[in-house]
Formats: sequence, structure tokens, C-alpha cells
Amino acid sequence: IKLYVRRVFIMDNCEELVPEWLTFIKGIVDSEDLPLNISRQQLQQDKILKVIKKNIVKRALEMFSELAENKDDYKKFYEQFAKNLKLGIHEDSANRKKMADLLRYSSTKSGEDPTSLKDYVTRMKEDQKFIYYITGESVKQLETSPFIEQCKKRGFEVLFMTDPIDEYAMQQLKDYEDKKFVCLSKEGLKFDESDDEKKKKEEEAAAFEGLTKLVKEVLGDKIEKVSLSDRIVSSPCVLVTGEYGWSANMERIMKAQALRDNSTASYMVSKKTMEINPSHPIVKALKKKADEDKSDKTVKDLVWLLFDTALLTSGFSLEDPTSYAERIHRMIKLGLSVDDDVEETPVAADDAVEEDEGESKMEEVD
Repeated sequence: IKLYVRRVFIMDNCEELVPEWLTFIKGIVDSEDLPLNISRQQLQQDKILKVIKKNIVKRALEMFSELAENKDDYKKFYEQFAKNLKLGIHEDSANRKKMADLLRYSSTKSGEDPTSLKDYVTRMKEDQKFIYYITGESVKQLETSPFIEQCKKRGFEVLFMTDPIDEYAMQQLKDYEDKKFVCLSKEGLKFDESDDEKKKKEEEAAAFEGLTKLVKEVLGDKIEKVSLSDRIVSSPCVLVTGEYGWSANMERIMKAQALRDNSTASYMVSKKTMEINPSHPIVKALKKKADEDKSDKTVKDLVWLLFDTALLTSGFSLEDPTSYAERIHRMIKLGLSVDDDVEETPVAADDAVEEDEGESKMEEVD
């Protein structure tokens, strides 16, 4: 932004005139109220400048709203400057609601074109109280995520957020039109249930109490607790994070930071809760096997295998890929009916014979 005072050029790029998230706009400001001999120090403290800054932000948001009326033009604009708008949501609390109207996201019902939050709210079902969203690396990955299974079953639309800055923006954007945002990969997700469903859930909790205790014993401090899940339908289990801690996606983003501070990471990394699906055949079979013999090595192996696969499907990275590979190899051996004791001794014996022959030949040469 170029600053003029009474048509006299003062500064080529006056950073004080626009907030950081709006630095992509270009223009000229000509003020009649500022003194001609103004210095940079005075600029930072000048009240007139704050009024000018407020008006520039207001004018810019009006321009963006007008642009949003033309779908094709706004699509090009949004592809270039979506990150700036999301940074604005994080930084500018006064204009947060206006900027929320400008956001666009892919969703389970949007098809190829991203949807606005306004359109999402108009499509909401009568019994839907919250705006559901999930964060991750790509839309393709999120479309098959186990976290959205229950929402899909109930016909609730889910927003897909794949931009790393979305994680920061959603920390500030708590609601839209009095509808709270709910992250599907975090704790505290609840759906409306009938009396029959509540009763069934209580019975299942009592029946699976032994298995949940066993899973917690086997996994130890890898997880905080084990519970029965409301959010999964066709998956055996998932790992959810605390409501106020980092999500799996945020953990991935923070690990990729070049200048990350490990001391903050230690208390921001969320304790994981393992949620199991009591109606899944794998979980039912595991419960049966555990009831027969809790100390069975196969049961412990299967619990670890479920935990590792849940880590991957929930968006986390494996802490010990080698152990995971060994478990998979054991399962492959079982499937192929391969014995663990592969005949290695004859090979070793042959090598020994060859070595003896070699030594005797050397002695003959001597």
C-alpha cells in the first residue's frame, strides 16, 4: 500500500496500513489528516492510521464478498489466497464472522465444488445440532476415514479440511450461526439416541468390560483408556485424541516443523483413547478368545495388531514399524501355513563341509 499525504508521496510500502493476513492487496491511500513530516515511529502510534487500517480491512472484505457472487472468479481468487483468509480468522477477531462466510471446503455432499458454511447450514438435517468436520492430509484420505462412518450412516454432512492452517483457524472459529464446530477425530462426540439404543449401549458396556480392561493392560501407557465407540460402524477400532489437545493431523504438522520446540510438544500431544466397535466380528471374536484365556499370546498379538492398524487409519505414524512388520509376517505365515522353524541347519552344514574341504586343499598345497 502506497501512502500519500495531500497528494505528496510519503512511503512506497506502508506495512502499518494493513494487517499481516491482508498483505496481498495493492493500492494507494491519500490522507488529508496526516502531517507531511510524519516519521515511521509516529506512524505506528497514530490514531488516524488505525482508522485508515480499519477502513481498508472493511473495504477489502466488501470486495471479497462481491467477488464471491461470481463462482468462477471467486474459485480462482480462493485458490490463491485461501491461506490469507484463514490466517485472518486466526488473527482478526473483529472480522471473524465476515471471513467465515468467505471460507470454502470440500464435504461429503459438496461433490466437485467446495461448499460455503452458509450452504452447509441450509443443508443440515433437522436433528443435526453441530457442524461436523475432520482434518487430514487429503480429501481422498478423509473420504475413507473411519471417523466419518456414523455421520455418513445418519446422513450428516462432514467438512474436509486439508490445509495445515485449518488446524489453527479452527482453534479460533468455535461456531457459525450459533452452530458449534465438532471435530470427529476428538473426544466428546455424542449423537442423539433413543431409549432402546441407550439400553443396548449399557448392556454392551457391561458385556465388553473384561475386553476393554484386557486391552488397556496389554497396551499400557500407549493409551489413556479403552471405551466403546459411537462414531464407527464398519471399522473394528479407532484412536481418538483429547478434546483440547492436538489432533493426529496437528501432531503430524508439528513434527514437520523445522524449528519445533520439543518441550511444548510433550504436554500438547494428546493422550489417545482407543474406541472399539462392539458389533464388529473381529472384536466379537477377540472377546470370545479373551474370555477363554486372557493370557493367550495370540490375543495379545491381535490387540497390538489392532492398535497399530488403528494408529495408521486414525492418521498417526507408527512408533515401532519393525514390530508391526513382524506381527504382519507372523499373520502371513499363519495364512500360508509356514512353520516358524525354517530348515536352516542343512545350509549351515553344507557351508561347514565346504570350509573343511577348502582347508584340506590348502594343507595339500603346503
